Amino acid sequence: MHTKNQEKLKIVSLFSGCGGLDLGFEKAGFEIIWANEFDKTIWDTFTSNFPNTPLDKRSITDIPLSEIPKADGMIGGPPCQSWSEAGACRGINDHRGQLFFDYIRVLKDKQPLFFLAENVSGILANLHKEAFEKILSEFSAAGYNISYKLLNASNYNVPQDRERVIIVGYHKKIEMSYNFPEGSKKFISLRDAIGDLKEPKPALKFNKTNGNALEIPNHEYMVGNFSTIYMSRNRVRSWDERSFTIQAGGRHAPIHPQAPKMKFIEQNKREFIKGKEHLYRRLSVRECARIQTFPDDFIFKYTDVADGYKMVGNAVPVEFAKMLAGKIIADIQKYKAGDQKKESELYLEHATM
Repeated sequence: MHTKNQEKLKIVSLFSGCGGLDLGFEKAGFEIIWANEFDKTIWDTFTSNFPNTPLDKRSITDIPLSEIPKADGMIGGPPCQSWSEAGACRGINDHRGQLFFDYIRVLKDKQPLFFLAENVSGILANLHKEAFEKILSEFSAAGYNISYKLLNASNYNVPQDRERVIIVGYHKKIEMSYNFPEGSKKFISLRDAIGDLKEPKPALKFNKTNGNALEIPNHEYMVGNFSTIYMSRNRVRSWDERSFTIQAGGRHAPIHPQAPKMKFIEQNKREFIKGKEHLYRRLSVRECARIQTFPDDFIFKYTDVADGYKMVGNAVPVEFAKMLAGKIIADIQKYKAGDQKKESELYLEHATM
């Protein structure tokens, strides 16, 4: 970790979303000097939670490289819908999949000491093998030693099963590669994460926010029917288990653990237990944020409750990001200290000649 007399390492953030990755890196000791997010439904949330970070609101494809500052590192998760196993799996053939190459374009120009990119596990599917290998080779050609791994955030102080691919590159001049931290053996349950929260409010008509009428910010849940796809499997985890993956869509938010597990009827069909229907409600936006390890003072700004779920579900869990960043900060500071020592030795050598 950085000490008081050390200057903070600086990073730029691409595809920032609401800032889960950014907050984790900030907590580890980095300073975010510039961020980029194109989705206008996210802007208020980011700027209110990161008031000192300039946010560029243009599409990354429209930003001249000269307007992106140089930094020690670059972080961000290019949009992952096109790689998702739940989606159409179009990968690199989808314009969102191609945004990976904009990430690489910035990386090649800025040449930071490191980068970290996050994506869904679907990017490792056989269907995307060739495209993924091309992305890795482009990262390598940009001047980086690449490490990547499929990690479950549950091993990094996060109370949910959430598999994500993390790619970290260290500039070849550092002459080392990133070794993924082992994580934590601590088991965090739904009770630990959300057990102290009172009952939330249902969203208003048309799933609009209750806004300032909420005692706990964002503690409201989407109302409405559950689709046949949703009812095809159990969506309830008990208090003493971890949560299912928090997704970006409110309609697919897990059910609160107060409800009994859904009854199996036949393949791809389950039902709520009769007489207990009132217990089956979606997790609130704040409950989802807790499971994503956002602190309660991180406030999500939205009019449509669906946008709250989207921001929370698309984020990198804060504690997961913090643990990954902690290893990076230690490595980069060690390199910088060695580099400064070399410079000092060279200076002395020339001075005594």
